[in-house]
Amino acid sequence: MKVISILQGLLTPTIGVVAVYIAWQQWKGNQLRLKMGRYDRRLRVYEEVVKILKIASNGNPEFSEIIDFSAQTAEGDFLFGPKIREYLNDIVSRVAKFRAAHAEYRDINSPGPVPAHYDHNRIVDEMGTQQKWFTDQIVNSLAKNKFGKYLNIS
Repeated sequence: MKVISILQGLLTPTIGVVAVYIAWQQWKGNQLRLKMGRYDRRLRVYEEVVKILKIASNGNPEFSEIIDFSAQTAEGDFLFGPKIREYLNDIVSRVAKFRAAHAEYRDINSPGPVPAHYDHNRIVDEMGTQQKWFTDQIVNSLAKNKFGKYLNIS
């Protein structure tokens, strides 16, 4: 009889402990889901960065690709610190400079007269500088290093 009354007395605290444990496990699961959701969204921004860097390092990106990049990475303001936003802005600025230099470029086979203000060396230097910057971001893992602390899941 004593055993039954002791077990009855322990039943309520045991149920309480189990309920607290289940709630704690649910909280941990929700935190992990939030973290993984944030990771997925951050990874998408990084993938867009790599994509535009590859496009720019291989040639002349289309204006629509620049607009798409800006739209796809707009969420970065809320997912990363201010240094990533500066980096994304720098990419857009450099792609625009590269595109402008490429549009201004004229080679020996270009039709029509060469404009008086045309400075071939300056334009070629600008194109080379920007293209090297884009290539360095990928080859030397500079972009990867900038995003590393945000995408490290270890």
